[in-house]
Amino acid sequence: MIKLPFVFPGLLALPWLSFGLHAQEKLSVENAIQLALAHDPRIEEKQAFVRKARGLLQEAEGSEGFRYTVNSFLAIATGVDGGFYGNGEDSCSGDCTPRDDIYDLDDGFSLWGGMTFSIVKPLATFGRLEGYQEAAQNNILIKQQDVVLQRDEVGLQVVKAYYGYLTARDSRLLLEDTRQRLAGALNLVEDWLEEGSGMVSQSDKFALQSGLGLIDNFLAEAVGLEQIAMSGLKLLTGREEEIIELADRRLQPVALPRETLQEWIDLARDNRVEFKQVAAGLTARRALVEATRAEEKPIVFAGVAGSLAYSPERDSLNNPHIYDPFNHAAVSPMIGMRWQWEQGAQPARVVQAQADLDALVHQASFARIGIPFQVREQYFSMQAKYKAIESMRESSRAGRRWMIAAYSDFEAGLEEAKDIINAMQIYVLAYAEYLRAVNDFNNHVSRLRSVSGVFQ
Repeated sequence: MIKLPFVFPGLLALPWLSFGLHAQEKLSVENAIQLALAHDPRIEEKQAFVRKARGLLQEAEGSEGFRYTVNSFLAIATGVDGGFYGNGEDSCSGDCTPRDDIYDLDDGFSLWGGMTFSIVKPLATFGRLEGYQEAAQNNILIKQQDVVLQRDEVGLQVVKAYYGYLTARDSRLLLEDTRQRLAGALNLVEDWLEEGSGMVSQSDKFALQSGLGLIDNFLAEAVGLEQIAMSGLKLLTGREEEIIELADRRLQPVALPRETLQEWIDLARDNRVEFKQVAAGLTARRALVEATRAEEKPIVFAGVAGSLAYSPERDSLNNPHIYDPFNHAAVSPMIGMRWQWEQGAQPARVVQAQADLDALVHQASFARIGIPFQVREQYFSMQAKYKAIESMRESSRAGRRWMIAAYSDFEAGLEEAKDIINAMQIYVLAYAEYLRAVNDFNNHVSRLRSVSGVFQ
């Protein structure tokens, strides 16, 4: 006689992703979104990647500036007293030979300090630095759009949570109302059975008891989901320790957008950040390909280089033809060229960079097709749910009238128990589907704005 087990599983399939609030501060969906955007650490994470991208640009721009190199040391060398010739003479005439006591330690040891340095500025890199700088600039744009995408994702989660909570709360109220009526019917049946009056039997009593047990089970689940939902919304908005109340007293559909499908597609083509990301990505990849090709070209540079060394226990060798590594000072402006090319690896790097560029070109081609499809998907889903709302609203209203009439007739002894159970079943199913349709519609409207790039 009773089909309640088939009603409530459909009811519990409603989205339970929104979160409950109590009375202190009324929170609208718009305010909830703003709170979440200010609180969510995932947005801060994306903004950190933007700062990193700016750091890469600074590195690329700084690479064309001055480069400083300093190497210094402190060591021990053998001491040397005297000149270049035998017996330490500074000069000689006739048959003279250079001294050969390099390994003698008669003069002891000496500290030996030295330093080499250079200050260099690239003059020409043949497109290498320019390519890396352009790629870094476009990488910043890509990371900035990642922030926008994350903000949209957070906003959609808040919308889903907000309206999902209203759906959960109204569904619980529906179950409580149904339980109250079933409990009243059960009391009547028990009284009639005890008095031996009325057109009821023990099977009617058992059917109503079974229905009440199922409702109690679903109510327990609903309360638990409502509590979980409450914690979730507080987590999203950063108000875990506060008691708040939703501004909406009940679940209602938002206004149906008036834009045509083509207008939504045009908005998406103008505003979707993925298009901007793909354009910036293509520019960055082309710049990287050119920079990789330029790796096989030389770098022309100019600067100043010098070398200093001093050993106090060694006499200086003041001969312009002989370099004295222990005591000297030298500095000079210079211009030079550094050319490093790996015959096997360099062409492979170009192939890899070109392959990445080709992949991004294909991704851009799919985006031009896929994004309008996303708009169509959400638009048609929104329109379908809007029509479903109208039909299920009328259905639930008629079901409620039927339930009330059947309950009144049952109390008057004019209806059997199965009639009130059937009426309640249809009403619960219709109203649950109405709530589902409203919740889905509201979410489709938000997602339509998101896939069109105008959600925020």
